Amino acid sequence: MHIENLKVFSDLVNTESFSKAAKLNGITQSAVSQQLRAMEKHYDILIVDRSQKQFRLTPEGRTLHEAALRILGIAEKLNGELQEMKRVVSGPINLSTIYSIGLHELPRYVKQFLQEYPAVNLRVEYRRSNHVYEDILHHSFDIGLVAFPAKVKGIEVVPFCEDVLVLICHPGNPLAAKKTVTLAEIAQHKFVGFDADIPTRKAVDAMFREKRLELEPVMEFDNIETVKRAVEIDAGVAIVPRTTVEQELARGALVAVDIEAKNRTRPLAILYRKGKVLTPAMKKFIDMLTAGQADREVRKSGAKKKIRQAATA
Repeated sequence: MHIENLKVFSDLVNTESFSKAAKLNGITQSAVSQQLRAMEKHYDILIVDRSQKQFRLTPEGRTLHEAALRILGIAEKLNGELQEMKRVVSGPINLSTIYSIGLHELPRYVKQFLQEYPAVNLRVEYRRSNHVYEDILHHSFDIGLVAFPAKVKGIEVVPFCEDVLVLICHPGNPLAAKKTVTLAEIAQHKFVGFDADIPTRKAVDAMFREKRLELEPVMEFDNIETVKRAVEIDAGVAIVPRTTVEQELARGALVAVDIEAKNRTRPLAILYRKGKVLTPAMKKFIDMLTAGQADREVRKSGAKKKIRQAATA
């Protein structure tokens, strides 16, 4: 039995889906079924209980899966140690990220990383936040990137960046002329929001609840790009991370206004499964993300110092 077979089997158990396991391993769904039957024949056991409508392992199947995870863990650790001995940074990194980070935060890191380590094969998948957590727990992806990270059993969380939430509006909107805006003023305008289950939307709702204000979006979308397009046609105002609207601000399609409210920051974090053996490539990538945050903190500190100096001059 090859390591690749155990990997396919583990992905099948974690996702409980033949089609998802096939996609993760670049093979057909039929090939996954054939490998499962081959394993059952090899060990002379029934691995999956086919009498059940839902995917369920037999007791023998659970034992096999536990052993497969141990073997895969050993193989993963060995691969990482050999790469470190060769001082080579290569191999795959499978990254699951929410849209806003993947489209607006990640590109500059990816460009720099691949310039330094061209032998790394970085695959990026854009997902909703809840799916990113599932991807990490199911071993489907190596690293996840999310906003407003939640504590989830089995997942390591590493903070790497903070965005500032701002109000965006059409240049012709009355709020566009303001330097700052209160939540009460925002509540008087048509509001374009994210879907209710998206963490940024939950954070925005919490801001308004704290002020005992009601927020009833006229439109709700599941991604940042659609929210921005709706505001561009003056369908309403929205609260979004500033980094996601830099291009629109530069060309004058949108105006960003600072919000007078507490908790206006949006923390971003790196996720990976607890106990996972990180390859040198994964470690380098995580180091690059966290180093980027350190550089920003130094620049922010320097800017504050200049402001203080100017104020006392």
